[in-house]
Amino acid sequence: MGAMELVLIGSNVIMFLVFLFRYATLPPQIPLFYVHQKGEDQLGEWWMIFLLPILLDVFFVFNRQIIRMFFHNNPFVSKVVYYVNLFLIISFTVIFIQIVLLIS
Repeated sequence: MGAMELVLIGSNVIMFLVFLFRYATLPPQIPLFYVHQKGEDQLGEWWMIFLLPILLDVFFVFNRQIIRMFFHNNPFVSKVVYYVNLFLIISFTVIFIQIVLLIS
């Protein structure tokens, strides 16, 4: 297991712990769909917050598989995907934490 996989696991653990510590104060619906107009259209069920870590893991695995299948000999593309994955991990983790802390 590489360093990036450990960062991903750490990110998932942080998101889970933040959720666990704030679970008692979470409302039944949380604002997740910011592309919709303000109001009830933005709200999703509390469990839908876990779409963020699930999507993060899917994007990470997808990017790693693409590199292994098609670009394993190209160091430039490998580095670009490495930094894209790092950006995704940081972004999704920060967004998750902000949403949970903002609404609880």
